[in-house]
Amino acid sequence: MRAIVLNGFGGLETLEIKELPDPQPKAGQVLIAVKGFGVNHAETHMRKGEWAEAAEVSGIECVGEVVVAPGGEFKPADKVAAFMGGLGRTINGSYAELTVAPVTNVVKVVTNLPWEELAVIPESYATAWTCLYGNLQIEKGQTLVLRGATSSLGQAALNIAANAGLNVIATTRNKARFEKLLELGAKRPELEGPELSMRLPERKKVDAVLDLVGNSTLLDSIAIPRRHGRVCMAGWLGGLAPVPDFNPLLQMASGVHFSLFGSFVFGSPEFPVSEIPLQEIVERVEKGVYKAKPVAVFPFDEIREAQRLMESNKANGKIVVKV
Repeated sequence: MRAIVLNGFGGLETLEIKELPDPQPKAGQVLIAVKGFGVNHAETHMRKGEWAEAAEVSGIECVGEVVVAPGGEFKPADKVAAFMGGLGRTINGSYAELTVAPVTNVVKVVTNLPWEELAVIPESYATAWTCLYGNLQIEKGQTLVLRGATSSLGQAALNIAANAGLNVIATTRNKARFEKLLELGAKRPELEGPELSMRLPERKKVDAVLDLVGNSTLLDSIAIPRRHGRVCMAGWLGGLAPVPDFNPLLQMASGVHFSLFGSFVFGSPEFPVSEIPLQEIVERVEKGVYKAKPVAVFPFDEIREAQRLMESNKANGKIVVKV
């Protein structure tokens, strides 16, 4: 099979296409013929050696068809989505014509969506759903501040939250993207930047904050919600630098609930993928309820260009590679 492998850590030149032996699945695994995969910031961090783990073949998610599941959990030709479960980190991932994923991280879907559109969904929508309904425990009528809303994860979260009846204040660093956020269901766009909390008239009245910018905005996000409001951090668009000199006693608001969600836990006993209504999400995308289209589709041989666009922060949505 052909695979995109990491030839060391560094720039885009480290991504090389090579012939590798076809992977052989064991019990508890699924061999998938990859038809498409999303490109994620996590994979650029892995390429640079900034992540704790990185496999030879990157890629944390894919869509495709089952070749074989030795345990009989899936049938050949079943259409599936696979995400996390060590893909691209501790085991070879989805940047290949074939990949082996744990059964715990594979979901069968029934859909007529083209592969490149289906590939928009798995990682972004599973993560957004879990953050909103799990960590933030959203309810209809609440007000949500969504920081980093034009990212692929941000757009998924905006789709879900707006459709669930929340009043979403969505941020972006570029005013030119305000119209896009309104089209996706935002009640109001806001310009992302320092001390957002001081600029919001809803300060201390907000029910929930989903922060996808990360450590650089965490302390400001904690200052936004009402008493017993919730903050969830699930993205690091602003980089991986730690929060300097964090002192909860001096810097955290009393009564605000803060949590983290890292999607690498998907498939664990605490976070089974069965909790995510992926079939329902796919159907909503098919019907246009969720507006989920790739902003760019690259062929397999152009993975460097796909990651180049990802690193430029100009994609404004999900980048997909079609295999």
